[in-house]
Amino acid sequence: MSVQSKVDVHAAAEQCVQRGVAALRELQRSDGHWCGLLQGDSILESEYLLMKFALGQEAEPLRDGSGRKTLERIASGLRRQQREDGTWGQYLGADMDMSATVKAYFALKLMGDSPEAPHMQRACAAIRAGGGAEKVNTFSKFYLAYLGQVSWNAVPTIPPEIIFLPRWFYFHLTKVSAWTRVMILPLALTTALRPTRALPDHMGIDELFVDERARHRLGQTVEAPWFWRMFFGTIDRSLKLLHHIGGTPLRGLAKRRCLNWILRRASQDGEAATDGLGAIFPPMVYIQIVLYALGWKRSDPVVRRAEKDLDDLFVEQSDEHGDFIMIQPCLSPVWDTGYALYALTECGLREGDPSVDAAMEWLLDKECTFRGDWADAVSLPDDASGWYFEYHNAWYPDVDDTAQVGMALHRTKSAEAIAASGRGVKWLLAMQNHDGGWAAFDRTKHRKILEYIPFADHNAMQDPSCPDITGRILECLAWHGYTTSDEVVRNAIRYIKACQTEDGAWIGRWGVNYLYGTWQALIGPIRCGVDLQESWVQRAGSWVKSCQQEDGSFGETAASYIDPSLKGHGLSTASQTAWAAMTLAEVFGGSDTSVTRAVEWLCSTQLDEEAAEDPEQNPDGDPAGSWRELEYTGTGFPRAFYLRYHMYRLYFPLMAVARWRSLSDPGK
Repeated sequence: MSVQSKVDVHAAAEQCVQRGVAALRELQRSDGHWCGLLQGDSILESEYLLMKFALGQEAEPLRDGSGRKTLERIASGLRRQQREDGTWGQYLGADMDMSATVKAYFALKLMGDSPEAPHMQRACAAIRAGGGAEKVNTFSKFYLAYLGQVSWNAVPTIPPEIIFLPRWFYFHLTKVSAWTRVMILPLALTTALRPTRALPDHMGIDELFVDERARHRLGQTVEAPWFWRMFFGTIDRSLKLLHHIGGTPLRGLAKRRCLNWILRRASQDGEAATDGLGAIFPPMVYIQIVLYALGWKRSDPVVRRAEKDLDDLFVEQSDEHGDFIMIQPCLSPVWDTGYALYALTECGLREGDPSVDAAMEWLLDKECTFRGDWADAVSLPDDASGWYFEYHNAWYPDVDDTAQVGMALHRTKSAEAIAASGRGVKWLLAMQNHDGGWAAFDRTKHRKILEYIPFADHNAMQDPSCPDITGRILECLAWHGYTTSDEVVRNAIRYIKACQTEDGAWIGRWGVNYLYGTWQALIGPIRCGVDLQESWVQRAGSWVKSCQQEDGSFGETAASYIDPSLKGHGLSTASQTAWAAMTLAEVFGGSDTSVTRAVEWLCSTQLDEEAAEDPEQNPDGDPAGSWRELEYTGTGFPRAFYLRYHMYRLYFPLMAVARWRSLSDPGK
């Protein structure tokens, strides 16, 4: 590359950074934080509608006097997500998702869409061609049971007596993931209470089932060896027989214990405050069904709060066809603010800048010292703390947010922020697993048999170590002076190396997919002092280079979780190009041609003022300085649920270009 062309790229990068910083400032809220839209798929809208019908609240779903209009707007959003073939999927370009399609069809039929309408006929035909509604996943079957479309015999039995299992038992609440924990106890109560609304035949979905017998028996939706299928099938049949005689003698006490456990974690009291049970959509639905089944009145303050927490996830939107509502799976303010602040510091801003100071103060206020579920397995000094993902979720801080916020605060150069970051590091060190890695919410280990339980088909029954989080922790530790001379770092690097695939990549647990996993897994070890010439590092860098597209960009489809041959391949996206560019810059340096080409692509695709005004180029209405990105590049549950973080398309490209700018010398 000539000196002139390098200077041109540097000038473009300088302008790109200025625009990106301006865009971040424009999106920053008055109290200093950021919170972009967090978009899931259609199951959020369909499950909300099904819940309202299960509760008998379809005529007056909200207490604001809006009547059925709210549900109509949710249904309108659900219709917008249907594809031409009549199906609904997990992300753009995905194959039909049977569970999503069945629930969407059922929800729209309950809302009054005629089964003879063309869009409904297409959906019905696709469902039947795919094997029928009996092929839905476990968590969908609960909704069908609530509304009388399948027998409770077709739903896995989760006895509330699990609350009494001792800690040494292989299956224990502390040994499943935090998100599973807040789902299975409400579901345990519903399998004990079996709340069912009988619908008129014309509102049911008989037409979607291929095998009528499957509506009355538990199907196999979990991949497991035959022995474990038989083992857990026998247990499930035994539990169903036990249910018919009233459960164990401890059933009544178990239900009370489960309810108390749930209510404690949905509390709004003091330091334990949370934005709903688990602060995520599924348990926030289940708690409403549980309270209804137990006879709680809708006027009760606990019920009213549960409704409000869930309805706060609504996003009012409109297009040329009218108004509609999108429902978010949760809110992401701490995550977005941690990354936005990090991006600003990558651009050279520090304490004293108004945006940096406001974000720093907001994050300091979110520091969490409450001892939640994670404390069952960890002992900590009093001054250790963490951060959670949402506005309030004191029971469940997570190591991913704690590491990201810790890095962002440390980089502000504020003494107060650095001290808080150090308290977070104390928590992170205590949360390291025995295998050297870190999980998301708990100190734990992988227990394979738990994946064979009949209700484990959300592909995230557990929360084991993963290389992407482990790499992020190492990057955070590097900012605090940890190196390969420290045992905690060496153990983590050993774990990361063991997870590397043969071609040099790492799978991404929390982002799509190998591009994300490789970015996260690799940079931390390098920052801690791993030699860049080590073969595993070079192999990873070479793999990323092999994925670069002709125009310099990168992209990867979420289908790579199902078909590894697709790893590193897909439509170009700003966030994935940024991840790859930062990875390559770390391994090969900022002057490497592949890095420069990726940065050029990012600079050339950034929205300028004219593009920002064009709805076709900027369908989400972002400010100038952001990027267009319609693809889902975040991961909730691999193979099951993906996320579209609306701020990924801004702070990650900005980080990548700013980092390249600091590495590149236009005079060379």
